[in-house]
Amino acid sequence: MPDSERVSVQTYVTSTQRERWREEADELDMSDAEYVRTMVQAGRRSFELYTTDDAPETAVSDPTPGVDGLEDRILEVLREEEFSDWDRLLAGVTDDIEDRLEGTLDDLQAAGRIKYSGRQGGYTVIDDER
Repeated sequence: MPDSERVSVQTYVTSTQRERWREEADELDMSDAEYVRTMVQAGRRSFELYTTDDAPETAVSDPTPGVDGLEDRILEVLREEEFSDWDRLLAGVTDDIEDRLEGTLDDLQAAGRIKYSGRQGGYTVIDDER
């Protein structure tokens, strides 16, 4: 397939996340598609795409998954307002975690990997496929 051939990619996000992306795209004077393409490419540049066996010696292992780019996000939040307290900073760096958690739980339930029990008061693994 030639590199110039365009194909469609589909994903599902929460309506809250979609609205946030639309607002950010508007601020950058981009279409939704252009914004998503740009953000995916930017995100890919942030990830180390190496396995343990082929990682270069200069690669740094992050013992805390999910916090890559935390410094950048903190600086971004602090640039939005002159001063930000702890609660504002926390909200700024975890703004989509609830949406992501809900979506992932929905996906795991739909795949039959977990279930929710009101009687037991929580979720449990029903298909431990590691």
